[in-house]
Amino acid sequence: MMRALAPLLLVSALGACSMAPKYVRPDPPIPPSWPSGDAYLAQSEATLPSVTYRDIFRDPRLQKLIDQALANNRDLRASVENIAAARAQYRIQRAELFPQIDVGGAVTRREIGAGSAGGNFAVGGTTYQANAGVNAFELDLFGRVRSLSVAALNRYFGQEAATRAVRLTLTGDVAGAWLTYAADQSLLKLAEDTAAAARRSVTLTRARVSGGIAPRTDLRQAEQILATSEANIASQRTALAQDINALQLLVGAPVAPSLLPRSIEEAAGTVAELPAGLDSRVLLRRPDVVQAEYELRAANAEIGAARAALFPSISLTGLFGFASTALSSLLSADSLTKTATANIGYPIFRAGAGRAGVEQTQALQRAALATYEGTIQTAFREVADALARRGTVTDELAANERFEAAAADTYRLSEARYRGGIDTFLTTLDAQRSLYAAQQSVVQTRLVRATNLVTLYRTLGGDSQLSTGIGMVQQP
Repeated sequence: MMRALAPLLLVSALGACSMAPKYVRPDPPIPPSWPSGDAYLAQSEATLPSVTYRDIFRDPRLQKLIDQALANNRDLRASVENIAAARAQYRIQRAELFPQIDVGGAVTRREIGAGSAGGNFAVGGTTYQANAGVNAFELDLFGRVRSLSVAALNRYFGQEAATRAVRLTLTGDVAGAWLTYAADQSLLKLAEDTAAAARRSVTLTRARVSGGIAPRTDLRQAEQILATSEANIASQRTALAQDINALQLLVGAPVAPSLLPRSIEEAAGTVAELPAGLDSRVLLRRPDVVQAEYELRAANAEIGAARAALFPSISLTGLFGFASTALSSLLSADSLTKTATANIGYPIFRAGAGRAGVEQTQALQRAALATYEGTIQTAFREVADALARRGTVTDELAANERFEAAAADTYRLSEARYRGGIDTFLTTLDAQRSLYAAQQSVVQTRLVRATNLVTLYRTLGGDSQLSTGIGMVQQP
C-alpha cells in the first residue's frame, strides 16, 4: 500500500510553480535622516545600538515591575494566545499541501437458512474489510495552495510582531506610570510644605490682627492660601491612589510599596539616554512596521492564489482496500482491491468572478502597501516629535529652575518685609502663590523630560530583550 501511495506523496512534495508576484520591499517613504535644527539635539551618526529595557530603565524597582507586567499582563496573554491561533491556522493551511489519508474497516456477517435456500443445508460467512483512501487531494500545479500557505505563514509572523509591539508598549506604559507616581509624590510634598507655610502665615496674621497691627483681610487671605493647599493635598492623595491602580492594572498584580519611587527627582535620574542614529531605517525593525510588512507579504502571496484559481484544478482520489471472508487471509494479495480516480475541473463560465478575485487581491495588496508606508511615516513622525521635544526640554527645565529660585527668594524677601511692616500681606500672598506655581512647573517639566526618554525608547523600538527573532525570518 505504501508503494502505491508513494507517487502521490512525491507529487505533494514537489515545489509547485508560484504565480505570486516577486516580493520586493518598498523603499521607506521617509527622509534618510532625522530632521535637524534649533529644536533638535545633535545626534550621533552611529545607528541605534541594540538595547534592552534594563539598559534604559536602570532602577531595580522599575525593572522588577516591568518583569511582573511581562509575566502577568492580561492584554499580553491575549496577544500570546493570538500567536498560538495564527500558528495553528498556518499549520491547517499547510496541511493542504499533502494528501489526506483515511483508514476505515467493516465486518459483515451473513447467514442463509436451509429453508430459504431451497435445500437441506445452511450457508453463510463473515466478511472483513479494510480500506485506506486518499481523500480528494489537489495537485498544486499552479501554486494556489502553496500561496495560501505562504500567506498564512506571514500572518503568523505578523502576529508575532504584534505581540512584540504589545510588549514594547507595555514596558513603556509601566515606566510612564511609575514616573507619574513619582511626580505626584513630589507634588504632594509641595502641597504639604505650602500648607505648613500657610499655617504659619495664618498664625502670624492672626496675632497681628489681634494686636491691631494688620487688618482682618490679611487673615482671610492667609486662610485662603491654607484652604487651597489643603485641597491640593487631598487632590494629590487621590492622584497617587489612581496611579497605583494604573500600575496594578499594567502589572496584573498588587504593587509592593517598596517598589514605588519617593519623588520625581529620584526617579528621573534612573532613566538613561537612548542615542538616536541619523539613519532613519532603524524604524524598519519597529514591531508595528514589521507587522505591516508581513501583512504586505501575505497580500502579495494571495495574488498568486487568486491567479492560480484561474487555471484547472486537478485532484486525485485513491482507495486501497482488503476484503476477505476469512480473517487469516485478509492481508493476502488475492484479497487486495485498488481503485484510483483523477478529476480535473475548469470553470467555463463564472461571470468574471475569477478575474475579479485577482483584481480584489491586487487591490488589497495595494491597500496593504499604503498601510505599510503609512505605518513607517507615522513612526518617523513620532520619533521626530520626540527628538524635537528632547532638544528643548532641558533648556525649559533649566529656565523653570531659575524661575523657581527667583520666586523662592522673592517670597522670603516679601515675607520679611511684611513682618517688618514695610509691605502689605497681599505682596507676600502673591509671592507665595508664584513660588508654588514655579515649584509645580519644575516637577512637571522633570516628568516631561523623563517621559520623553520613555517615548524615544518606545518609538524607536527594537528592544532585543522583547524580540522573539521572528522579524528576522525570511519568507519561504
